[in-house]
Amino acid sequence: MSFTVGEHSPRHLRRITRAYLHLWSLEEVVDAAELAVTELLANVVRHVPDRQCALLLLRLDRGVRIEVSDGWGRMPRNPAPLDRSGEPALDEGGRGLMLVEAVADRWGVVPLPPGGKTVWCECDTGRLAGR
Repeated sequence: MSFTVGEHSPRHLRRITRAYLHLWSLEEVVDAAELAVTELLANVVRHVPDRQCALLLLRLDRGVRIEVSDGWGRMPRNPAPLDRSGEPALDEGGRGLMLVEAVADRWGVVPLPPGGKTVWCECDTGRLAGR
């Protein structure tokens, strides 16, 4: 799905994500996937000037892969670093990806030519689909 996101878009796209995951019998990853979709789209709203992006949900044997692509060349920062006590630093940026890292089994960023990127994550069910 390609679209321009606004402040309320993540709510609607969480609902769509939930519907697909139920259709695919992946209820086990619904909460993690919804949070990941919310945070990845919030990054587009916050950082991408034209707010245009594409969301792709891919059913995998082990769960779901979520991809959010945009045309903005700036790469996201790594999740917020921890301070000396082990708590997240007070920096405002990076908290969304810190949440994605916490709920997803894997995540990463792929640069897109001539500019832009795809931020992706995967949420595993702990079982192979269809077994």
